[in-house]
Amino acid sequence: MDEGLFGDAAVIRRVAAESLLLAGGGRATLLQIAHPDVARGVHDHSDFAERPLDRLRTTMTYVYGVLFGTRAEGEAISRAVAAVHRRVTGPGYRADDPDLQVWVNATLFDTAVLLYQRVFGPLPDAELDTCYQQYSVLATSIGCPADAWPADRAAFQRYWAHMIETVRVGAPAREIASALLRPATMPAVLRPGIPFHRFVTVGLLPEPIRAGYGYTWSARQQRRLDRGLSVTSAVYPRVPLVLRHALKDHYLRDLRQRLARRGQPRWTPPSPSGAPTPPVG
Repeated sequence: MDEGLFGDAAVIRRVAAESLLLAGGGRATLLQIAHPDVARGVHDHSDFAERPLDRLRTTMTYVYGVLFGTRAEGEAISRAVAAVHRRVTGPGYRADDPDLQVWVNATLFDTAVLLYQRVFGPLPDAELDTCYQQYSVLATSIGCPADAWPADRAAFQRYWAHMIETVRVGAPAREIASALLRPATMPAVLRPGIPFHRFVTVGLLPEPIRAGYGYTWSARQQRRLDRGLSVTSAVYPRVPLVLRHALKDHYLRDLRQRLARRGQPRWTPPSPSGAPTPPVG
């Protein structure tokens, strides 16, 4: 049977399978749109701030399709996402720009390993190096040149530190972030979780990016977040795998049902993403 790009023992599958990473989705998104060109693409071409669940569905289907699907499934969703990105262009930006693809993928890698290690403990250096190299596939699958991804983790850390210190959050990004963190429309069952999502998202942001959005963050809030992550690290790893991997299984099943209805390995995103699709991871 075609296992896809990675076997079940791959480090990236171990990390990305955890539904826990959904808690970092807001962080990754705000980091992505902190880049002015990503923000302009989202602002001009997407309504995902008003339809966040559609954006989530597209992103998660892409990530899980590439990382856990067969090669045919991964190629189908990659073609669909790349086709959407080719239409997202404007003055001075295009969604298939390798620089933007690297930045978007970088936010997903950094967010994923940040949360995974806070809950499960540090990965050995060799496994973290492997996971880093494997994460490049989420950029290269939609056309990013392989050599655009920083060569190793040391190069990535230099790149990441430079971006965090130099990227300037603009008005379009702040407008989108406000709509995402205080959504006007949301299923009633999910509304009680909005304040929690907002708290975690703001708390996980690097300080320069948080300040760029105009968010304040106190020592007391940091202690609350740290306590919450400590409780999560004590409880979450003991949850049965079938529950911890439920999100991955749901979106992969959804992808396969869509492909089966079409009778061929093709998939169409529910709506334009407006920015390079990574993540969440």
